[in-house]
Amino acid sequence: MVLDGFDLVVLGTVIPTLIKTGELGFDAVGATFAATISLVGVGLGALFIAPLSDKFGRRKLLIACVAGFSLFTIGVAFAPNVAVFSLLRLLAGLGLGACLPAALAYMNDYAPAGSAGKSTTRTMTGYHVGAVATALLAIFIVPDWRLMFIIGGVAGLILLPFLWAKLPESLPEAVPVNAGESKADGSAKAATAVEHSAGTKPKTGFRDLLQKPYPLVAVGIGIASFMGLLLVYGLNTWLPQLMAAAGYPVSTGLTLLLVLNVGAVAGLFVAGILADKHGTKKIVLLWFGLSAVLLAILSVKIQNEFLLNAAVFVTGVFVFSSQVLVYAWVSQLFPARLRGTALGFAAGVGRLGAIVGPAVTGTLVAANIAYPAGFYVFAGAGVLAVAALFLVPHEVKAADPSVSAHH
Repeated sequence: MVLDGFDLVVLGTVIPTLIKTGELGFDAVGATFAATISLVGVGLGALFIAPLSDKFGRRKLLIACVAGFSLFTIGVAFAPNVAVFSLLRLLAGLGLGACLPAALAYMNDYAPAGSAGKSTTRTMTGYHVGAVATALLAIFIVPDWRLMFIIGGVAGLILLPFLWAKLPESLPEAVPVNAGESKADGSAKAATAVEHSAGTKPKTGFRDLLQKPYPLVAVGIGIASFMGLLLVYGLNTWLPQLMAAAGYPVSTGLTLLLVLNVGAVAGLFVAGILADKHGTKKIVLLWFGLSAVLLAILSVKIQNEFLLNAAVFVTGVFVFSSQVLVYAWVSQLFPARLRGTALGFAAGVGRLGAIVGPAVTGTLVAANIAYPAGFYVFAGAGVLAVAALFLVPHEVKAADPSVSAHH
């Protein structure tokens, strides 16, 4: 997740330098293409590679995807032109896009019953820790943009032996049912959860999401995830520019970006605890609703520096953990055999929002109406997410009890 947070921020930290110097032939158009194609790669990875974790196992997929992302990210540092730079970002994104759904499915395979909220949100803190760390790293390293990508890629390669040595296999068929008593509690639970379905080993895929009772659930989750990542990527990409358009100093905008992501980390801990205690649906609706209100408030210029930082911090608390709560809910709604596929669908559709968010906000910036219109657009996205999630039931009962989730 830290690597995913790195990828979220790294391009934003180096694009100003690439455009200013014109290195590799970069201009505004080239930078936009590189940013967009990166997100396309991540979305495709989530949609088409992440579901393979349901078939071949989370462990193998995570190791392969981290390796691929790391190597292609290092390759970006040696790209000779914009086209190769963008191609390598696309390929790196394919691997990275599968990591988030597979990792969250992994956590929920082993999470004790009733702890899906905490297990998901705490895992996702790495996402924003990575974003904050990368933003801080850029302050010391940029304009040496090549070193930024080398550090990110090497970090992934260093992680690989730990993944290989420490990750257990979570694919049900790989856990002997009769070995439950001799394994660790997590493995025993995974084995027990599979006893009812290991005999049939049904094939899984996106077709399952089209079968009752899942279509309505998938639509609601897909829309909410789209809006959630529209907010995450739109704000991370354009918040400094929106603040500059509002008349704040540029340095203030960069500081607020850090404050926003620090708020996100704090929000994840609170959101997970409340979701497990009061129900994920109630909390995710509340979180998106409060996000909309707070984003609308940011459209009003705040003169006091302390109040401004506090407002952005609280906004980060609710905005970013709203999207993570969607993932937590998906982990609860879908059975274990579909968890990777469902999370891949949510993350993949969400990545479309990650493309649309920066594009729409960028259009507003180009038209010189980014402030306050940008915040109104973000607030509207929060409202639409609330409306979509109202469609989703609190829980879903699978037609075949043999494949119901162990949660």
